[in-house]
Amino acid sequence: MTSTHSPKRRVAILGATGAVGQAFIRLLADHPWFEIAALAASERSAGKTYAEAARWVGDDAMPDRIAAMPVLACDPADVDADLVFSALDARAAGDVEPAFARAGRMVLSNAKNYRMEPDVPLLMPEVNAHHLDVLATQRERRGWTGAIVTNANCASIPAAMVLAPLHQAFGVRRLFMATMQAVSGAGYPGVPSLDILGNVIPFINDEEPKIEIEINKMLGHVSAGAIRPAPFAVTAHANRVSVEHGHTVCMSVEFEQSAGPDQVTAVLRDWRGAEEARGLPTAPERPIVLRDEPDRPQPRRDRMEGNGMAVVVGRVRRDPVFHVKLVAMTHNIIRGAAGASVLNAELMATRGLLDRP
Repeated sequence: MTSTHSPKRRVAILGATGAVGQAFIRLLADHPWFEIAALAASERSAGKTYAEAARWVGDDAMPDRIAAMPVLACDPADVDADLVFSALDARAAGDVEPAFARAGRMVLSNAKNYRMEPDVPLLMPEVNAHHLDVLATQRERRGWTGAIVTNANCASIPAAMVLAPLHQAFGVRRLFMATMQAVSGAGYPGVPSLDILGNVIPFINDEEPKIEIEINKMLGHVSAGAIRPAPFAVTAHANRVSVEHGHTVCMSVEFEQSAGPDQVTAVLRDWRGAEEARGLPTAPERPIVLRDEPDRPQPRRDRMEGNGMAVVVGRVRRDPVFHVKLVAMTHNIIRGAAGASVLNAELMATRGLLDRP
């Protein structure tokens, strides 16, 4: 698939110095449709060059062009770009993101602030592209000429990806899930080493409530300009583990129609997601990759499947309480954060939704 938009769209990254901001830079540095035109961050970073402001995390080198770019304030008056990728945390995003939307910018947000608003898409292109239909209502209700589109919590995304085809095929009734979440999900510097090394922390602030409501919204339907959540019950346990990248989710699922491991495996193996999401530059060839080995998926071995954008599933087996249980894993910084936003923007570009109204 090729974009009909040429030359490349100028994009900005808010919160560019943090871990997710750096992931945006990596994903957008050579993107065929988008060009990084502006980097913005907190007041303590504004006015510096990016090399001065950011502690680059990773094995690769900071791109020379990026290193020399000035870091701007997160103010629409200072940022010359119609499309804005936001890696801001919730404390800053609540005020900054709507300011950009009021100023006519399309904001692709990773923050929780607007995720559960009924007129804000919690978008996963393979699953719920039709949720973009609420943007007209969002603009009308809020008086914005721009808009906000969000992606979900990094642990909700792999669960929702797996559940989408299963809910369509069998109807999900109840879901029990437990997460094992990588330390990179806490940002940088994240969790102190003496807390996490050789340890499991069975608490991540606000994580379980987010998971328990976001999955239903992503699998819901649009009615009267609002997103109506799917009605099934979700209960979640969230744990931080000593893994660098890659969130693992163990799920037990009960269906409205009885289904066993063979039926579930067949549905997951055949599923390719929404047709309009296929072939986008950031989209994986297969959004769900099944592993047959008894000890997979594993973050170290499987997190870069589909360039970090696929959800890897294994251990599909019968559950003695519900119908089936399985394990899903994805790269939390790529599919679970920056890559999800970039894919959302690509879908919106093909629909003409990035053009100013």
